[in-house]
Amino acid sequence: MIKSNLINFQKKIKVKFKDSSLLIKTLTHKSHDPINNYEKLEFLGDRVLGLTISKLLITEYPEEKVGNLDKKLASLVNKEKCYEIGKKLNLDKHIIVGKNQNISKIENKIVSDCCEALIGAIYIDKGFYFAEKFVLKNWNELIKNAKITLVDSKTKLQEYSLKKFKKLPIYKLLNNTGPRHKPSFKVAVKLKDTDFFEGSGSSIKKAQQDAAEKLLKNIKI
Repeated sequence: MIKSNLINFQKKIKVKFKDSSLLIKTLTHKSHDPINNYEKLEFLGDRVLGLTISKLLITEYPEEKVGNLDKKLASLVNKEKCYEIGKKLNLDKHIIVGKNQNISKIENKIVSDCCEALIGAIYIDKGFYFAEKFVLKNWNELIKNAKITLVDSKTKLQEYSLKKFKKLPIYKLLNNTGPRHKPSFKVAVKLKDTDFFEGSGSSIKKAQQDAAEKLLKNIKI
């Protein structure tokens, strides 16, 4: 790779490598060099990416079940998302391929693999903290826009009640106060073997969610 291209690319990704040979390896496809290419860095980068996003998810959603976190993780670290980030970083314009490989027709998978390799190279060159910052910065929009697979408290309570008692939870409206434009509802909910737990909110639905959440915490679910 031409030195000026290497410098410009580092400016683009906002990472200055101490060992520039790592960056060159990151961008080298096996068709150009069967030995010194990005494959092992990709292997490492995949793990660093997974660890970083996993750490974020358990911090942001401490009450979420592992199954839902796993789905969320998969939606953020798949090849499609890595390709999206790789394109944003212009990786496809810097990948070094063999003479028989058409640079204008680089497969999406190669761009995706290089993206993971870049994370691995940053980890080796600068350590986990820097690699984590790089991932969180570049995945920020994807994380914000991704749909969270959360089961709301009312649904969770309903599933538990049906499974254990073959009955739905019992809700009752306690009162409705406040002006028409800013109402306040108070609702109570109970299961077959519990007392009523009260919740409040600006709508009946929100009050039910609040009450269900309090009951779930009480029975440690």
